[in-house]
Amino acid sequence: MEGPRDIEQIKKALNVTSKSMMPQIKILMDHNLIQEEDRVYSLSNIGKIIVDNMNPLLNTIEVIEENPEYWATRDLSPIPAEFRQKLGELGDCMVIEPDINHLFDLPEEFTENLGKSDKVKTMLSYFHPLYPRIYHDIQKKGIKLDLIFTEKVYNRMIEECYEKINDMANAQNTNLYVLRNGIGTTITVTDMFIYLCLFNKNGIYDHKKIMSFDDTTILWGERIFDHYKSKAELINKRLKGGV
Repeated sequence: MEGPRDIEQIKKALNVTSKSMMPQIKILMDHNLIQEEDRVYSLSNIGKIIVDNMNPLLNTIEVIEENPEYWATRDLSPIPAEFRQKLGELGDCMVIEPDINHLFDLPEEFTENLGKSDKVKTMLSYFHPLYPRIYHDIQKKGIKLDLIFTEKVYNRMIEECYEKINDMANAQNTNLYVLRNGIGTTITVTDMFIYLCLFNKNGIYDHKKIMSFDDTTILWGERIFDHYKSKAELINKRLKGGV
C-alpha cells in the first residue's frame, strides 16, 4: 500500500532473510497478487483490491484485541450496524473501570476535559445525580451543547431539577432533545474526546466505559450521535413539567 519495494527494502521492513521471504513472494506472484519489474515488487490490481478490503478487518481485530474482555461482554446493538462494521476506525481507547470505593464517581478524565471543550454532544440513557449540575455548568460557560435524553431520563430530570433543565432549554448555546425509544448506551463526544458507556449483554450498566482522545474515534462517535439526533425530538423553549 505504501508503494513498490525492492528485495532489500522488503527484508528490512519484515526483518526476514531472502531464503525465508522468496517462497512467499513466489506464492503471491503465482496468485497474481503482486508483480515484479526490474527486481522491484508492487501490488497488482487484484492485490490492491484485496488489501483495500483487508485493512478494515485487520483494524477491527486490532481494536478488539486491545480490550478483548470489554468488547466480548458488551451489548453492541445500540451501535447502528453501519458503525459496528466500522469498529476498526476506533483509535487508541482506554477502558475505565472504577474500583468499588469510587463506583458511582464520574471519571476525572471525563469531568476535567468536558469543561475544556469547545463543543459537547451527549446522549444520556441513564440518570446520574451529577449530570444536571455538570451540564448546567457547561451551558453557563457558553460551550455549545447538544443534549439528548431518553424519555425516562428526561422525566426524572424534570422531576428533580426542572430549573436547570429549563435554563438549558432556553439558552442560545444549547439544544435539548428527547429520544422516545430507550437505548442501552450513553455517549459524549467533544472536540477533544469521546466517552462511551455500553451496557453489558444482560442490559446492565456495570460502570465500565471507554474513553479516547483519538481523532478517528471522535469522528466515529460524532456520526453515532448525529444518527440518534436525527431520530430525536427537539424540545427547546417548550418545557411543561414532563414529556
